Amino acid sequence: MRIAAALLLAAALAGCAARAPAPVVDRAPQPAPPPVVEAPQPPEPKPLPTHTVKRGETLVGIALQYGLDYRELAAWNNIVNPNVLSTGQVLIVAAPPGSEPPPGPVTTPLALPGPPIEARPLANTDTAKVEPRGQKMPYTDRALAQLTAEAGAASPTPAPPTPAPSVPATPVPAPPDPDRSGTDREDVDWMWPVKGKVLAPFSESSKGMDIAGRKGAPVVAAASGRVVYAGAGLRGYGKLIIIKHNNTWLSAYAHNDNLLVKEQQDVRKGQRIAEMGSSDSDQVKLHFEVRRVGKPVDPQKILPAM
Repeated sequence: MRIAAALLLAAALAGCAARAPAPVVDRAPQPAPPPVVEAPQPPEPKPLPTHTVKRGETLVGIALQYGLDYRELAAWNNIVNPNVLSTGQVLIVAAPPGSEPPPGPVTTPLALPGPPIEARPLANTDTAKVEPRGQKMPYTDRALAQLTAEAGAASPTPAPPTPAPSVPATPVPAPPDPDRSGTDREDVDWMWPVKGKVLAPFSESSKGMDIAGRKGAPVVAAASGRVVYAGAGLRGYGKLIIIKHNNTWLSAYAHNDNLLVKEQQDVRKGQRIAEMGSSDSDQVKLHFEVRRVGKPVDPQKILPAM
């Protein structure tokens, strides 16, 4: 009996000795993971204003409504032929991001006065000795010395040029910059485009006023700017000129007989731009409009007193 108990105790002790020790666990606090920083989201672009083309509308007329150059409107909407629009076509009427202004006029520098320049040989050059060398000689010390002597005789050292007397530079004054398109100025120096009796004052329907006159009388620019349209493509206006004075103001001159300026031409206040007529009208008159950001304004409220 005692022997059996001793054997059981020995077996229990052997089992305890063979059991693996418990693993050691590090209970030290772990550092918190870094916070996740989200990249800022760019603001959503605002939708550009649009215009839906109605029956009979033209690109020039739509541009006039919004105070734009029709070239800008065509470029923003990828219109190849400005004379072709579809009813229901949706046009953006503001510059999309990254757009460029329409190209300006191509100018050619004027030729400077003076006699034509005559081509002459360089100084200290003997034209009788200038001959092509097509002969090839075998290389020898004597031939090399001969060629070196000929080259030295044919190319004498030129005398230093006599310095020209210094003339003080005369500063050329820069021409005054007209109040033209591309600026954000609000103020414009206005004048009457013609002298005559007001036949019809401004109204919301006419969008301008009519001024009487005789056929062929001069029509002048009411303010400095750039011609953005010159033609007869807008129904009811006849031969029309539109001048963009800055990013705020436009002026329009309708029913002319002859147009004296071209598109993209810079004009100054008081410059003659057309001759009065009766194109697309029942009498000789000038229909004159002024628009602020495309909205018609009563010209008599901004023109000086006559």
